[in-house]
Amino acid sequence: MELVRNRAICSRQGVNRHPTADIDEAVHQRVRLGVLAVLSEADRAAFTYLRDVLAVTDGNLSAHLRVLVEAGLVSVDKGYEGARPRTWIRATAAGRATFRSEIKALRALVDQYDGGPA
Repeated sequence: MELVRNRAICSRQGVNRHPTADIDEAVHQRVRLGVLAVLSEADRAAFTYLRDVLAVTDGNLSAHLRVLVEAGLVSVDKGYEGARPRTWIRATAAGRATFRSEIKALRALVDQYDGGPA
């Protein structure tokens, strides 16, 4: 079977887009997806909690948070808890919506190969 490469031809022939076309590049990386997954369960999370639960270094987490902040998916708030400085991460409304869309795209991909509904 020959694969059709031209999207216009695909549309005319009624070929559906592949589920991976809906995967968000900013989110799909393991650490960034993990950040949004954790934040989907809570209002906010401490930087140190995310670092530990995702098993990454401070620098690695900072780099991934920068990508998410630039995409408007999370916000970073610095403050104090008692006398201790804390960095809190929150998912924005766009971040929560993007995470839901990513899960939907991943589910469609899995369904396509498990024989479930797409």
